[in-house]
Amino acid sequence: MALTLVIANKAYSSWSFRPWILMRQFEIPFEEAVVPLGRPQTRAEMLRHSPAGKCPILKDGEILVWESLAIVEYLAESFPGLAIWPRKRAARAHARALSAEMHAGFTGLRALAPMNMRRAPSARPLTAEASADVARLEDAFARARAAHGEGGPFLFGRFCAADAMFAPVVNRLYAYAIPVGAPTRAYMEAMMTLPAWREWVEGAFAEHWIIDDYEKD
Repeated sequence: MALTLVIANKAYSSWSFRPWILMRQFEIPFEEAVVPLGRPQTRAEMLRHSPAGKCPILKDGEILVWESLAIVEYLAESFPGLAIWPRKRAARAHARALSAEMHAGFTGLRALAPMNMRRAPSARPLTAEASADVARLEDAFARARAAHGEGGPFLFGRFCAADAMFAPVVNRLYAYAIPVGAPTRAYMEAMMTLPAWREWVEGAFAEHWIIDDYEKD
């Protein structure tokens, strides 16, 4: 199986970060292709890879899979020997529900604090919507850890797809110096010390593309 993952900027693309960190952490081999955001030709280049015209895109021969969560499910199906989702049924259901909530929600926090892997931590006043999102995140993390977190520091003990889906949120909490409790901070530290996380950050700092809208304070 020769896989190619088409991603956008490592500095800014939260959607690309999710399948990328999952594949790296589970040591799934793949080729990487980058389509930088914010250029006149960006849309046309993305359309050459997928009719959706957005990144990320997973290519498996003639098979195209777009959208982060769909890519995660395709990988779980393709590599059943890997615990991409938790093995226990209840934990797996919980992880899938949280991942879907992440995929569709937390729009207040997303709007206020776009992912920026190069941003030095600096606080930004929270809107009411973003503050409610942060409260929900902390509650969601705590409930997952309490119910299924035995065996490791991640949401369901060992790193899984749910952690990959929340990876961009961890960056947002860190980069915008958002106050969180000690349990959330410990989870953030576990994520940010992963070798795959560090590799992505190094790639972000190696990029020369700057998009002003992601850099404004």
